[in-house]
Amino acid sequence: MTQTDFMETDEARALREAVRGLLARRSGPEAVRAAMDSPLGYDDKLWSTLCEQIGVAALGIPEQYGGVGATLAETCVVLEELGRVLAPAPMLGSGVLSAQAVLATQNEDACARLLPDIASGDTLAALAWSTEDGDWSLDKPACVAESGKIHGRAHYVMDGDLADVLLVVARDGDQVGLFEVDPADVRRERVTTMDPTRRLAVAEFTATPARRLDTGNFAQPLRHLRDTTIIALAAEQVGAAARALELTVDYTKQRHQFGRPIGSFQALKHRMADLYVHVEAARSALYAAVTTAVIGGDLSADAETAKVVCSEAFEHAAAEMIQLHGGIAITWEHDAHLYFKRAHGTALFLGQPAAYLVDR
Repeated sequence: MTQTDFMETDEARALREAVRGLLARRSGPEAVRAAMDSPLGYDDKLWSTLCEQIGVAALGIPEQYGGVGATLAETCVVLEELGRVLAPAPMLGSGVLSAQAVLATQNEDACARLLPDIASGDTLAALAWSTEDGDWSLDKPACVAESGKIHGRAHYVMDGDLADVLLVVARDGDQVGLFEVDPADVRRERVTTMDPTRRLAVAEFTATPARRLDTGNFAQPLRHLRDTTIIALAAEQVGAAARALELTVDYTKQRHQFGRPIGSFQALKHRMADLYVHVEAARSALYAAVTTAVIGGDLSADAETAKVVCSEAFEHAAAEMIQLHGGIAITWEHDAHLYFKRAHGTALFLGQPAAYLVDR
């Protein structure tokens, strides 16, 4: 098997076809706008269908905890398809970040108690970690734990105001651990975001009772969790960037100026060719990171590469989508601005790309 085959196996293609077909029927542009304006910020019926019929939330969860036991490659196939249509869904926050956080504790009781309902989609889980400046630090999270109680204010909590299960990364003495709190004991508030298709919240903890889920030495599992989530987010970015390119190419074939399609002009051909190369470079970075996740290796290096390359490619694709569509692209009715906002939102999420360049 070659290094780029894990997201292109027969099983992965069948999964991609199933997810794309469902999203084509249930998550078109009008449905996406209706979902992002709904009280939940996503289509709960679509999410239930994705979980019940395809099992998307169960992919990364072992069979013993009600999951499918698939690799990160299958999870990334789903996220790539969700990214293509900008579908608002709790997949990244609940199905990846929170589920993998629980798994990383290696706490069998916690896994058996929490993961089956996350896998089925019946429970929505959220993880509080980031500081206000968007730093998902491995040793200085937003919250601290003292005598079994959590203090602090965490930002950018995906679906944090809706979650049935709320997890917290907090510093406890000279260690960082993973804690579970009762959502009812936490002040949670949805915040206005640049990207209306991604629901984020602030969670404020004031001497909130908590139980520690990990058994200590959580530093390396926490790094692996961040790397895994970065790769999953990169899959979203690649899917959205590729779709932005497709929509732009289609438009330049339809829009006529001076008696011919504007896509026939050499200057625009060059811009779209450059964009295609950038998007495929991002796909290669994603595939390399997924390969490392599946077979082993320096996951942090490949995850950070994917973070930088995929963020830049998506921002490039969204910017060119705006430019090459012309005036129509800056209207609320057109989807170009949603791709543009998602591009910049995802680039900053889990830390700015430049921060990973500095780290390396």
